[in-house]
Amino acid sequence: MVLGNVVLGVAYSPADVVDILRQAGIEDNVITLDNHKLIEWQGGGPETWH
Repeated sequence: MVLGNVVLGVAYSPADVVDILRQAGIEDNVITLDNHKLIEWQGGGPETWH
């Protein structure tokens, strides 16, 4: 995951995405995996995990 030009970490599951966002200081009430203002998905979306 990247915030601006800073790499925050690598997410292997939706839970990882949430954890990384929390560590970055994003408030829980803002975190939803379908929040397109917060997350720009590349090559899939929150429902796409292999």
